[in-house]
Amino acid sequence: MCLGIPGRIVKIDDADKKLATVDVSGIKRQVNVACIVDEANPVSSCVGAWVLIHVGFAMSRIDEAEAAETLKILRELGEAQAEMEAMRSSGLR
Repeated sequence: MCLGIPGRIVKIDDADKKLATVDVSGIKRQVNVACIVDEANPVSSCVGAWVLIHVGFAMSRIDEAEAAETLKILRELGEAQAEMEAMRSSGLR
């Protein structure tokens, strides 16, 4: 299964190498934007774009509403996972 994490591109680090900085819930990382650029969408157009990130690559552009919904779901999944771990660790042995 492939999981894409939403992030917003905040700056271009190296246009020739197609490297940009993304902000994922306050954490900034460098990613490759080669998969989301073409003649109609040059590297310079990436700043401000919401993207799905997987293993260091911006795989696709998404809109802000989709990014917010995906982040909400990921937080809920994290909470559910924490709840399951708490139940597992406090269960009968």
